[in-house]
Amino acid sequence: MSESAQVTGESKATSIEVNGINVIAEEERKGRPRDLFMPWFAANISVLAIPYGVWFLGFGISFWQATIAGVIGVIASFLLVGFSSLAGKVGSAPTMILSRAAFGVRGNAVPSVIGYLILVGWEIVLVTLATLATNTVLGRLGWATGNLSLIISFLVIAAIIMAAGILGFDAIMKVQTWITWATAVLTVIYIALTVSHIDLAAVMAIEAGSFQAVLGALVLAMTGFGLSWANSASDYSRYLPRSASSRGVVGWTTFGASVAPIVLVIYGLLLSGSDPALSEAVNTDPIGALTAILPLWFLIPFAIVAILGLVGGAVLDIYSSGLTLLALGLPVKRWQAAALDGVLMIVGTVYAVWVASNFIGPFQGFLITLGVPLAVWVGIFLADLMLRRQGYHDTALFDASGPYGSVNWASITLMVVGSVVGWGLVTNTMADFTLWQGYLLGPLGGKEGAWAYANLGVLVAILIGFLGYWALCGRRVRDQA
Repeated sequence: MSESAQVTGESKATSIEVNGINVIAEEERKGRPRDLFMPWFAANISVLAIPYGVWFLGFGISFWQATIAGVIGVIASFLLVGFSSLAGKVGSAPTMILSRAAFGVRGNAVPSVIGYLILVGWEIVLVTLATLATNTVLGRLGWATGNLSLIISFLVIAAIIMAAGILGFDAIMKVQTWITWATAVLTVIYIALTVSHIDLAAVMAIEAGSFQAVLGALVLAMTGFGLSWANSASDYSRYLPRSASSRGVVGWTTFGASVAPIVLVIYGLLLSGSDPALSEAVNTDPIGALTAILPLWFLIPFAIVAILGLVGGAVLDIYSSGLTLLALGLPVKRWQAAALDGVLMIVGTVYAVWVASNFIGPFQGFLITLGVPLAVWVGIFLADLMLRRQGYHDTALFDASGPYGSVNWASITLMVVGSVVGWGLVTNTMADFTLWQGYLLGPLGGKEGAWAYANLGVLVAILIGFLGYWALCGRRVRDQA
């Protein structure tokens, strides 16, 4: 089936969505910008945000410095998601289809592959964390532990995620609404039950660190939260009417995605600053470690909130990764692409849970490594959106001989240059396969200097993508108008 010939039709929460990467027909567009609050809130209320408090303080900075870095990093990164969502409202197509306007219909395969790896990587990470957390809870309750409980937990979690991803948009919007209410209530209860463990004197006694260390924590917040969502943002705004408020799209997306992580990161800073033992445990089992300070009677509700929060993120990931596979040209239906992603998610989780000795380090290394080229793409995509005041040509998105062309070599070159420069300005010691990065840090003191862990490469990559595209492709976009 050709891309432009994919069937369209109305989807229900209990039936499989038939829209794929096609532009959504005018009669099928629906909803209001505030509808974006639920899916983005549900995808980011995960208690995984609490361990980020441990990782931020690991930069050697104070509570207040880590709070400022976390809040700015979270909001700034989700603003990128908000503006990327705006493209979906304007173009009524998935993110990695709209990206073809900037890269060319075939040239867009480069950022699509990167985006796909990030989405599948996050699916594996979230399912792994949910599986380990469930096993930890069962162990504390004295129930089945070991491989049997791991397998059961894993199969149930994977089945929920795959089912939602296969059913599609309406099912996801409904599921995310349920997750939003359940996790919001249970998270408030978790905070109420553990607030007594906070030692404000110990937290405030943590010494301040350097500006460069604060910047490093801020960049980690950007790559760990919003930046990884930018390449799928339009997938959830593409059904909106093109007359919907642009400010509303940006505002509701940013607010919905940011509010929970900000609260949970600050609470994580308070907990980790109060209890060094908790900080150590988090590096082994980020979610399960949080059960150590809970009463036994709340362990089941905690397991529910932890699993639902992680599932909320994984559901969006598997849906968008399926759309990205279609954008790459895989000749299958949308639900079949989501099912294929589910298989890869299962294989990756099996490796992470039963084979890998440590996956937290590789996980952080993975975030930084792919975060650099993703940052270049974000800069290019947003510059193209700002320049493209007339919107997108619907048919040109699927025609390599049309106005957008087959390959825009300027964008490809910016991706390469931005990635090479970006990787050279980050220190990535989280895994053996990332030690080569940081090769441009010599003038700034090297890999052990003051700027070593500031991760400037991510910020520089965004600027190279945005400013480079604006300078090199501004006339190209105006000619296409």
